[in-house]
This record gives sequence, structure tokens and C-alpha cells, in this order.
Amino acid sequence: MSEDAGQADLAAKYDRIAEKYAAAFFDELEKKPFDRARLDRFAAAVAGRGRVGDVGCGPGHVGRYLAARGVDVFGLDLSPRMVELARRRNPGIPFEQGDMLALALADASLAGIVAFYSLIHLARDTVARALGELTRVLVPGGRLLIAFHGGSGHVHAEDWFGEKISITATLFEPDEMRDYLEAAGLAVDDVTARDPYDFEYPTRRVYAAGTKR
Repeated sequence: MSEDAGQADLAAKYDRIAEKYAAAFFDELEKKPFDRARLDRFAAAVAGRGRVGDVGCGPGHVGRYLAARGVDVFGLDLSPRMVELARRRNPGIPFEQGDMLALALADASLAGIVAFYSLIHLARDTVARALGELTRVLVPGGRLLIAFHGGSGHVHAEDWFGEKISITATLFEPDEMRDYLEAAGLAVDDVTARDPYDFEYPTRRVYAAGTKR
């Protein structure tokens, strides 16, 4: 399958489960103090400095959290259906369809990017290119905050939200992601991890923050 076909296939899969996904995750930050603390720190660094993209925004809950903290945020998602849901649930925030491998954004146009679990469906050899594209659109000194599942290899399911959907997620070791970020032109500010909460899928959760050089 070509890269474009793979991205279209992934978008179609998220279209199919968008309503169930939004119901499951839209309010999740209320139960995640670690994540809120990371987002609070990010918001303090980027608020008032320019536009910030929530890349792979899903139903828009992360963007909504940042907007409530004074961030000029907009959302991008590969799935048209997810974009539709995000717009409906967050009428004050702009959302558009977009692909992190080919962002329709000018160089050095964003003060920050947050990407929570947006890299996990990319092949390992594609992640460096995605991070390069995210870095391209950041201003010098712009901030990036990503979250991903920690580990090695992949996890795979043939049933997803009760649908017969084949889905794979890539796991990344913290030091591996640190190397990818540095190669993309980011100074790594920190990489932190936590154990999963009891209501989450049982993988370590890793958060990496960087600044464009």
C-alpha cells in the first residue's frame, strides 16, 4: 500500500469509529492530572506568542483544554468525520482536515504544536519525516509537546471499538524518540513517562517536549 493510500485508509478507519472515540476520550483529561500538568506547562510557554496547532486533534479535547488557558489554538485531523465532531463539540475553535506528513502551513508559522498520540499509527521509518514536517512549521523558539505509547515493536487489534477494523500502533522507547526529535532540529527540553491509569490501555505513557533551534 502506498503512503497516500495508507493515510487514506487510516482516515477511513477513524471515520468509522469517530462517534465512539469521541464518547470515550472527550472528557478523559478530567481523570489525568499528569497530562493536565504537562499541558498547563505547555500553555504557559506558548500563550500569547501566536497560533498553536493541535495535530491529530481527534474530537478536540486537548485543543479545548489549551484554549481555556489562553492559547490561540486550532485543530487538524486526518479524519473528516473527526473534524466534523470536533467542530460540533468545540464551536469556538477552528478545525480542518490535515496530514502531518504534508502540512498545508507555511514555514515558521506556528508558535507551538501539541500532538497527543498522533504519531502512533505511523511506521517507525516515517516518524522522523513527520517530526521534520512539524518542526518546519514552527517558528524558531517554537514549542512541541508530544505524547505516545512507550515500548518496543507494535500492538495490533482486529476489533476496535466494537468494529471489525484492523489497526496497528507503533510503540517508541523514550531515548528513541529523543533521538528523532533532535534529528528533526529540536532541542529536547524533557522526556517524562508515567504508568498507565487503571482505565487506560496498559502501556507506559511518554511525553516529550522540545524547542525549535
